[in-house]
Amino acid sequence: MAVCASFKAFIAVLAVVSLILAVVSPSVEAQSPAPAPAPTSDGTSVDQGIAYLLMLVALVLTYLIHPLDASSYTFF
Repeated sequence: MAVCASFKAFIAVLAVVSLILAVVSPSVEAQSPAPAPAPTSDGTSVDQGIAYLLMLVALVLTYLIHPLDASSYTFF
């Protein structure tokens, strides 16, 4: 019977601890997170950088294709 009594005491303590954790746990999770930092750019500088890169690619392709196009013509 002594084993049974200590087991019941263990279960009772476990139940009390579980109840306390169940009550305290939601309040721990209810803390609001820190606000996000302000963005360092609004995205327009990234868009402008992409636009400049695409214009550079177009310029390079134009100068690579133009000599090939000009060499296909023969003038008599």
